Amino acid sequence: MKKIELLAPAGDLERLKINLLYGADAVYIGGYKYGLRANATNFSLEEIKSGCEFAHKLQKKVYLTLNIVFHNEDMMDVESYIKEVVESGIDAFIVSDPFIISYIKDNYPDIEVHLSTQNSTTNYEAIEFFESEGVDRVVLARELSLLDIEGIIKKVNLDIEVFIHGAMCTCFSGRCALSNYITNRDANRGGCSQVCRFSFLTKDKNFTMATKDLNASRYIEKMIQIGVRSLKVEGRMRSIYYLATVVGTYRKIIDAIYEGKLNEEFLKKQEIILSRVANRETSSHYLDKEADYTDQYYTGRSEVSNQDYLGQVISYDKKNKLVKIYERNYFEVGSQVELFTPSGNIIPFTVEKLFDENQEEIKVARHPDNIYYIYLDTDILIEEYAMIRLIRKMGSKGL
Repeated sequence: MKKIELLAPAGDLERLKINLLYGADAVYIGGYKYGLRANATNFSLEEIKSGCEFAHKLQKKVYLTLNIVFHNEDMMDVESYIKEVVESGIDAFIVSDPFIISYIKDNYPDIEVHLSTQNSTTNYEAIEFFESEGVDRVVLARELSLLDIEGIIKKVNLDIEVFIHGAMCTCFSGRCALSNYITNRDANRGGCSQVCRFSFLTKDKNFTMATKDLNASRYIEKMIQIGVRSLKVEGRMRSIYYLATVVGTYRKIIDAIYEGKLNEEFLKKQEIILSRVANRETSSHYLDKEADYTDQYYTGRSEVSNQDYLGQVISYDKKNKLVKIYERNYFEVGSQVELFTPSGNIIPFTVEKLFDENQEEIKVARHPDNIYYIYLDTDILIEEYAMIRLIRKMGSKGL
């Protein structure tokens, strides 16, 4: 059986590397043109080439978004841009425009074309049409149930990709014009201002129409069973800690399923980890029912920044037993923490000794973006891009 793909978002080269090292099988990225995340850092042609080389050394893949709603002026340089991206080593394009689909398949038949969720595909006959146009994979609209998805897969031959985690659109995916009307930024050309997350003052109270984030961790086994080919995480503008945690957690869930080791206790622990990393509540949305008021915020919401993430590991001095970290949040001697690595190793420990950047012993690390050293005696391999977070007790949104 071919293992299901875990696909992760990368807004820059560092995020690309972190995603792949923490367990993603492929990443999707945006270039400086034609993508729907204009506010992300995005990739130059040189960075696309570097990212593809990094991924291919790991036997993994890179997909590039080319999924805006094209207007006349957008067509001026698109053919030369596609050529340059293909020469950089890209594995697939994520596309919504019919001309772009046919142009890529006519001129670069070895490069896959994935139909973007921007096309809002919700039925098998539309998928059969796009198959006749040469599309290799369809990213389904996020407004489908598991039953809908299963019904589609039974009738089509194309690979099917499904979103499993991250932000959801209030309007039908790929059909929003709120940003255009209210801020004059075109959501369908990369300029979404997320008006659906604004707070609107009404007569009595503030009103919002924002959706909770998607979390499909309990449905991964079912998706594998019905034949979903790729599981997609949203979030090209998310932090490196968010990506490492979410991708690493879904990697563990997927592997546990294939190894026959998934159980309720294991799944609950992974759900807690996922709940701690995001600043919004999550829901399964359309997967098992019609979305309703429980899947959205209507009269305000709380988005509290995550303070579990303590820092990124820079290096480990095995001789002196010191972990060098780039600190992000307050911690102190006595804090219960765990170091986690791209390969899945987790080292829980109590901070016994703490040192500042001059290796002077201190009691508290209170200044984000500073360098600190933590004493840790371990023989476990600590790789590049390892991170440290607080340990939370079960039952209190913690570990």
